[in-house]
Amino acid sequence: MTDSSNRDLVVQYHDRTKHRLDGYARGPDTLDWDAQPDPFRRFDGAECIALPLVADQLSVPFSNLSSSDPIPVHSLALTSVSILLENALALSAWKQYGAARWSLRVNPSSGNLHPTETYVIAESVAGLADGVYHYRADEHALELRCAFLEEGGDSAPRDAALHVAFSSVHWREAWKYGERAYRYCQHDVGHAMAAVSYSAAALGWSAKPQLHMGDCSLGHLLGLERDADYGDAEHEHPDLLMSMVTDQCSNPCLDVERLLLRSQRGTWFGQANVLDQRHLYQWKLIDDVSSACEKPDSEPMVMNEESCDHTTPGVAVPTNHPGSAGKLFRRRRSAQAFDGKTEMPLSAFVRCLDQLQVRASMAPWSAAPWLPQLHLILFVHRVEGLAPGLYAMPRSRKGEGEMRQSLRPEFLWQQAELAPPGLPLYCLFLAKAERTIAKLSCQQSIAGDSCFSVAMLAEFDAALMQGSWHYRRLFWEAGVVGQVLYVEAEAAGLRGTGIGCYFDDPVHELLGVSDHTLQSLYHFTVGGPLVDHRITTLPPYPRNR
Repeated sequence: MTDSSNRDLVVQYHDRTKHRLDGYARGPDTLDWDAQPDPFRRFDGAECIALPLVADQLSVPFSNLSSSDPIPVHSLALTSVSILLENALALSAWKQYGAARWSLRVNPSSGNLHPTETYVIAESVAGLADGVYHYRADEHALELRCAFLEEGGDSAPRDAALHVAFSSVHWREAWKYGERAYRYCQHDVGHAMAAVSYSAAALGWSAKPQLHMGDCSLGHLLGLERDADYGDAEHEHPDLLMSMVTDQCSNPCLDVERLLLRSQRGTWFGQANVLDQRHLYQWKLIDDVSSACEKPDSEPMVMNEESCDHTTPGVAVPTNHPGSAGKLFRRRRSAQAFDGKTEMPLSAFVRCLDQLQVRASMAPWSAAPWLPQLHLILFVHRVEGLAPGLYAMPRSRKGEGEMRQSLRPEFLWQQAELAPPGLPLYCLFLAKAERTIAKLSCQQSIAGDSCFSVAMLAEFDAALMQGSWHYRRLFWEAGVVGQVLYVEAEAAGLRGTGIGCYFDDPVHELLGVSDHTLQSLYHFTVGGPLVDHRITTLPPYPRNR
């Protein structure tokens, strides 16, 4: 197919999977919660290396991640790899209610279904043999998928290198959400990108996405095309590889051909487990849009510093959170309900929005260092000193121009008086909107009982003109924005929740959007949580290793 045909298919998919007031996107007619897919992939027969649970030894304050205070740089070793994964992708708790028991993870997931699988590629990392590993979140362990052979030629030691890669099991989301699930899988990649970026920053590292690496190359590197290793098991789609930039590996350029050659010559181990014995539905549309969004090998996108504009101050608005970064990350939860009365301090609200401005050298935006194409519409309910109403926060000058041109001409566009210089927060309309946003969010009261809710508007047409695979990248950016909101909500003593279910075009109609120039891709809400004390919280792992 031509790229034009692929773009057309992506637009058709996006429109077909919109929720509408008179009907939801196509999904399963019934769900058997006792027979949901296994949330944990494993590779039977592969060596399983238990990782030490030592993240509590990392005491870097969360405030240091957005300040000029130095962060000690950890060496690339088994212990630091373990900390990276535990603070980004591990289990955070087990929950139990009656006979039901389920796990939570550090990285958020739509419906807690976790379609994102994680791989680690290690070279000259102390304590790890060179190779490709699959991360077992349920065990906090690494499964050796491919053992690299020793490289011939020059016997000089090679610099240590560590990469983290993601793939998606689309079926995990489609089991519950049907055709709309492809969107949610991409959100979750963005959540994972940001989680790794935050965790890397606490180790003194930076996580750099290798955007020039295409799906085919990544699939070969991770062994995802090895049909014999999967058999009847659900296949995975390659998503993204991120390289850890440290003082041991300061050159972020990746020699893709050399890594592919090492994986091709290496020895592979393990058989993927079947996640679901009964695929009662087939969602061909997901396969079609996945194929249309295949990422080719290409030159990486470069941050245009002149365009990353409004202002990008060297030091962000400080946080009042006194604790360690790692403990904050592992404490993150998705709220199930809000109390409808908590008021968010203005300082915390300003800090939260300020962290959504792209600073390419700071986590998590070092993991998404492109010109932002996602902009915010805020439904403000309960923020100290800020009148309830509809607000806009463009995240680039180009985005502000698109919003001013596409949204309703009667909107005010008045700079919010309480916003500090450099924070582009505009009042569009003053009115209470709890009921409105709750209705637009598939009748979910959580969107109106919060302190504020967000609709993320993407520069949809402009992104697709860059290539059909950029549809995925828009959702990745939405996921990164969502993870920032999750973390900042926790730091403020509040809680956040991502909202994937909303009525797409009624949201657009409210705002005056009449074409595909802008499209809403993700909603989010932050507030004071209601805790169900009937549910028991248990530790994620036995703390005896």
